[in-house]
Amino acid sequence: MSAAQRVPDVSWQAVFGHDEPYPEQADGIDAAIDAADDDGFLVVEGACGTGKTMLALTAGIDRVRDPDSKYERVLVLTSVKQQLRQFEADLETINANLPTDWRPVSGLTLVGKADVCPYSRESVAGIDDETVYDRCEGLRERTRNLVGEDGQTSTGTLVSEAKATQTGLLDSGATQGPEYLSTAGEPTPFLPETAEYADTEYCPFYATFLDDLPEDGDPVEAVPFDLTDCGHIDTDELVRLSAGYGTCPHSVMGAVLPHVEVVLGNYYHAFDPQTVGSFTGALVDDATFVVCDEAHMLEPRVRDLVSDGVGLTTLRDAEQELTRVIQPVEFDDAGKDAAGGSGSDTGSADADLVRGELADSDVTLRELREVRAFVSDLRSEVDRRVKAHLDRSLPDWRADVSRLEDDEIPLRDPEAPAVDDLTEWADDAGYDGGTWVRAESVGAVVARILNEAEDEDVRRAAPAAGRALANWKRCDHVSYFREIELERTWDETESQNSWRRAYNARLALHNCVPGETIAERLGEFGGGVLMSATLEPMDVFREVTGLDALAERGRPVEERTYGLSFPAANRASFAVDVPKFTHENRGRRGESNPTRRAHVDAVAEIARSPGNVLVGMPNYGEASWMAEALADRLDRPVLLDESSGDDATEALKAEFFGGEPKVLVTSLRGTLTEGVDYRGDRLAAAAVCGVPLIDTSSPRTRALRTAYDRRFGGGGSDGRRGRSGFETALTVPAVRKARQAIGRVIRGPEEVGIRALIDARYARASWDSVREYLPETEREEFDPVSPDMLGYGVDRFWSRAGEE
Repeated sequence: MSAAQRVPDVSWQAVFGHDEPYPEQADGIDAAIDAADDDGFLVVEGACGTGKTMLALTAGIDRVRDPDSKYERVLVLTSVKQQLRQFEADLETINANLPTDWRPVSGLTLVGKADVCPYSRESVAGIDDETVYDRCEGLRERTRNLVGEDGQTSTGTLVSEAKATQTGLLDSGATQGPEYLSTAGEPTPFLPETAEYADTEYCPFYATFLDDLPEDGDPVEAVPFDLTDCGHIDTDELVRLSAGYGTCPHSVMGAVLPHVEVVLGNYYHAFDPQTVGSFTGALVDDATFVVCDEAHMLEPRVRDLVSDGVGLTTLRDAEQELTRVIQPVEFDDAGKDAAGGSGSDTGSADADLVRGELADSDVTLRELREVRAFVSDLRSEVDRRVKAHLDRSLPDWRADVSRLEDDEIPLRDPEAPAVDDLTEWADDAGYDGGTWVRAESVGAVVARILNEAEDEDVRRAAPAAGRALANWKRCDHVSYFREIELERTWDETESQNSWRRAYNARLALHNCVPGETIAERLGEFGGGVLMSATLEPMDVFREVTGLDALAERGRPVEERTYGLSFPAANRASFAVDVPKFTHENRGRRGESNPTRRAHVDAVAEIARSPGNVLVGMPNYGEASWMAEALADRLDRPVLLDESSGDDATEALKAEFFGGEPKVLVTSLRGTLTEGVDYRGDRLAAAAVCGVPLIDTSSPRTRALRTAYDRRFGGGGSDGRRGRSGFETALTVPAVRKARQAIGRVIRGPEEVGIRALIDARYARASWDSVREYLPETEREEFDPVSPDMLGYGVDRFWSRAGEE
C-alpha cells in the first residue's frame, strides 16, 4: 500500500472497534505499538475475556495505517478455527465503527483449494475434497501447456470456447437452458463439467485468470473486484466475487494476499516450508506485523510442521515410479542391441522423452537406478526391522494381527543422541550420504517426466519420498529423533499373517526442539504480538519458542500478564486435594480404588451446579470411564466426547448446548477444551481431573525430554533458573491444557460459574506438584479444599452467586 492511500496520523482509538477499551486492552495496545516500532514483539497472557483479539488487531492496523510506519499488513496466525471466526468478527466490528471518512480495512481469510474451487465445492467434474489437489494441478498444467510458448492456442480462445459451449446449448433449441455451475449462491459462466480444447481437458476458471494477467505487472490486476471497497473478504465472498466473474478463486486469493491490510490464516501459512515457498512467501518480510494467537500451541504446531517422514506405501509408489521412468530407456537400449545398434525402428518416444529430460537436468540414468535400488533395499530393511520388533515384543503376533496396537521402533537410544541405526545400515550397504540427498533431485525429475508422459491427475510419490530421504541425512542427531512409526489400520488385501494388514509403517524424523526454527521465522517479520490465555511460566515460553534467542539478537521482547478482571463474586475456584490421578494410583479402568472413587465423588459434587458442566480427563480412555461412572451417579444426561471428525464434534456440541443441563466428559487433549465458545449460560462449571501428561514412556517422549534437558537444563541466558526437560517438554504444556479447560467458564462480566482442578498436585506442594506453574493470580484464587468440604463450597457459591 502506498503512503498516499494511508490515513493521516491518528491515535489507535480511531481503529478500536468499541466505545471504550478495558484497561488491560489499552495497556496492551500501547505496549504492542511501542514494541513493533522498536522491531520487537509483545508477549501477552490474558485471561478469557481480556479482549486479546481486538487488542492485537487494533495495534496492528494502527501501525499499517500510520504513514510513518514500515508496516503494510497484519498477518494473523491461529491454530483454532473458532478463533479465526473471532478475528473475522472483530475486523467487521472495526470496519463498522471507523470514522465516516475512512475507507474500510481490507482483509482476507486464507483457506485451502477444496474450500474455494468451484468444482470441489459442488462435487462435480469428479472433483471433491480428496481429489481437488491432484486434479487442480493437472488441470492447471494442461491449461498452461495449451497456451505456453509452443501451445496450441491462447487463453482468450480457451475462455471463449468454454463460454461458447453455453451459447451452443441455447442455440440448439433445447427446451431448457444450460445448467450453469453455481457456487456460493452465484452462477458462473461455465458448465459443471471441465472444458475441452482439441481433446485436451482444461480449467476455464484458471484460463480466465491467465487471460486477465498483465504481461508485465502485478497479478492483482487480474482481480475482478476493487479491494479498497470490499472490507474483509471471507471464503464465500471470495468465491462469489471470483467464480461469478468466471475466474479462479484460489489464484485470486494468491494475487490479493500481498495487498490486503489484514490476512487471517493458520500456522501453516508462516511456518510450513512448502506453503511459504509456494503460496505465502510474500507475507514473510519486515513489512508484516504478525499476530500469533493461541501461542501456547506455537511450539507443538511448528514442531509438527518442521518434522518430516515418509510412509512405506509412499516408498513403494516411488519405486514403481522410478521403474516406469527407467524401463523405457532399458527396453529401448535392449532393442537397439538386438537390432545391431540401429535404433530407427525400435526407438521409443518415451525413451526419448526420458533422455531429453535427463539431459536438461543434473540427474543421470545411473543415479535413477541407484536411488531405485536404495529405495527397494530400504523398504526390505524396514520390513525386516518391523518383523524383528514384533517377534521380540509379541512372539505370536502372526496368529492374530488384529491384536496389534500403535507402536514405535526407535532407531537410536532416545536418551543418548547418536547416528541412527538405519543410517548406519545404509552406510554398510554402500549407500552413503550422497545417495540420501540425491533422492530429492531424482524425485523431482521423475515427477516431471511422468507428468509429461502420463495423462492422469495424481500426486507423484517420488518428490515427497526424495525430500524426506534427503532431510533424513541433512538433519542432526541431537535435535532430531528418528524412528519407525507403526500406526494401527486395517487392509484386507494383505495376507492374514502380514503386519501390513494391521499397520501403516512410516519412517519418522521428529524435530524435538523447534525453537530455533521459530526464532528464525519470527525474525523475518517486522514485529508483532504473541498471545494466549495460558503462557505462564513466561520464562519457559520464551525459551522454547526462541524468543530469548531473538532478544539476544537485538529484537526487544516485552511481556504482559492480565488476569480475570470480571467480578470475583461470579466465580468459585477450587484446587481439590484428592489423591493424584496418576497411572500408578488409579490402576486399571475396570477396577475401583480410592483414587478413582475420590475423583468421581469430586466431579459429582461439581456436577450439582445449575447448568452444563464440562469434565476434562487426561485422555479419551479415562473420559470413557468417567462418563460411565457419572451416568450411574447423576440424574442428568452424561455425554461422552470420543475422538471423532468435525461433524460428530459439532453435533455433540449442539446436543450439549440445547435443552436440559448436561455433563460433557472429554479428553483434555481433544478439541472441546480450548478454542470453543461457551459464552453466556452454556457452561456453569468446568472440572479437570489429573494432569494431562503425554505418555512419558514412549521413545519419542523420552527423546523430547533428553533434547530439552540438553538445550534448556543449564539455565536461561538472563539468569533464570534452568528447568528439566520433564518440566519444559511435558509438565508445563500439560498444565496449560488444564488451564485452557477451566478457562471455558468465565468469558464475560456477567458470566457465573465454578472452576475446579481436581488432583493433589494442584492443591499443595510435593515433589511433583504443579501448583508453581499456575500464574500468581490463579494460585491466589485456587485455594486448596479438602474433598469433604467441596460440597459445602459448591452449595455456598451457588447460594451467593453473582452477589457483589
